[in-house]
Amino acid sequence: MNKQLKHISVLTLAAVFAGAANDVSGERMREHVKYLSSDKLEGRGVGTRGEKLATEYIAEQFRAAGAKPAGDNGTYFQRVPMIGAATEPSASLSAALSTGPRNHPVSFRWLDDFVGVTELQQTAVQFDAEAIFVGHGIVAPEFQWDDFKGVDVKDRVLVLFTNEPPSNDPKFFGGPALTYYGRWTYKYEEAARHGAKAVFIIHTTPTAGYGFEVVRSSWSGEDPQLKLPAGKSALAFAGWFTKDAAEKVLAMSGHNVDELLEKANSRDFHPIPLGIHIRGNMPTKIRQIESRNVVAKVEGSDDKLRSEAVVFTAHWDHLGIGPAVNGDSIYNGAVDNATGCAMLIEMARTWAALPQKPKRSAIFVAVTAEEAGLRGSEYYAAHPAIPLGKTALDINFDAFPPFGPTKDLEVTGADRTTVWPIVRDTAQEMHITLAPEAHPEQGEYYRSDHFSLAHAGVPSFSIEQGTDYPGKPADYGKKLFEDYNDKRYHQPSDEYQDDWNFGGMEQVAHFAMQIATAVANQNGLPTWRAGDEFLPAREKSFGRK
Repeated sequence: MNKQLKHISVLTLAAVFAGAANDVSGERMREHVKYLSSDKLEGRGVGTRGEKLATEYIAEQFRAAGAKPAGDNGTYFQRVPMIGAATEPSASLSAALSTGPRNHPVSFRWLDDFVGVTELQQTAVQFDAEAIFVGHGIVAPEFQWDDFKGVDVKDRVLVLFTNEPPSNDPKFFGGPALTYYGRWTYKYEEAARHGAKAVFIIHTTPTAGYGFEVVRSSWSGEDPQLKLPAGKSALAFAGWFTKDAAEKVLAMSGHNVDELLEKANSRDFHPIPLGIHIRGNMPTKIRQIESRNVVAKVEGSDDKLRSEAVVFTAHWDHLGIGPAVNGDSIYNGAVDNATGCAMLIEMARTWAALPQKPKRSAIFVAVTAEEAGLRGSEYYAAHPAIPLGKTALDINFDAFPPFGPTKDLEVTGADRTTVWPIVRDTAQEMHITLAPEAHPEQGEYYRSDHFSLAHAGVPSFSIEQGTDYPGKPADYGKKLFEDYNDKRYHQPSDEYQDDWNFGGMEQVAHFAMQIATAVANQNGLPTWRAGDEFLPAREKSFGRK
């Protein structure tokens, strides 16, 4: 049988399972979203009463669905030991010229001018060090780019921009699409590798992709961190400046934000000593957290292949209780990500109810601490229920605006994997257009939990709803996204609404299950396409050099 016929047969076999997938119910999802985003769960903060209620609920729903426990010691729970670090409101920050009298420092206010947290996992954190501007803080040899240019920044305070040098060339930092080099997580990681004392990212809405209110709500509370391994370098402070605060800092050295952003976008950029010291006193509340992922499994039907699996992921956490906005301090996270959890539960129920199970097993993982930087999925990737070399695929679900089905869907990153023909043909069978990434400049591929598994080598991607709503104006979906991003994303107003239409989530669940069943039944395990950044990790997981 030639390859084309073999592929058609796999899709035909997947179609056998599609009938059962059609049992996916949006109304069941509605009840899950309504409960998980209720005030009772207090925003599902990590290490809170809301976590206990949310994870117990998800585990009970997995049990009721017929999915078996796949966590620690025969339970549904995978223990994720963490440290909670919360900067105290009394935190102080100032900047002063390095030479001459230093008795007239410029002071900055917590929340209004800066936010951040220590990575040292200590209660008393102080620093007073020379500040150096390092552009975008990127070292990318494949693009002949080095923002550090051999300058020793050990024990210095680094000031930099998020994002990356702009380009329309897809072979240079992904062109308009953001790569991992542009993410704030990378900035802090690279700075720590260089031995920096602290980092302050200059926030602008164009470079970050969102307003400072999103940064403030995300960074003003407790930061759940995986326990710091012995000997690993970490920043005394990982922070953000508002643009106005950054202007004050840079003005002391004769610079401004727009000027330095222009310099940072040049390959010829060299680090710029700012001639100032930045002093911080960051008292921090530290607590031990026993967080948990919720993990369930449906066994495959093939005696040999059931030791391999497809994985479905969604994060259960949100921001908990935070600064009040219009009198509301509960960040309910209805769209982000009670919706993804509801889909995970409903797909587990549907998969477990299949009269004939696919050959490979299915793992369903509701992960913790996504909002803190994908910490729960990072932990799962290091401690998987099935070895990564036997994990065929991860499909992730994160934040679905429940406004009904769309004619298009986004599967950013799927084309980088050998699963792409199945994704493409499934979309054709379901009369779905595969839309290009709507906001490539925001680097969404690197912002959700599939990235943790991709980074470890597993072919992974998220499925997202598109913007083409039947019977609606061409700009309808764009306006919905902008309204959510501007008014609800990481805000207390991300709350459940009775008039939501869950038909779009049904559609995505059908689509995901057809892809997953085809992969669960195919010969051989998927991988990344030649030259992809994650291919070496996949080869390593297979035991190859």
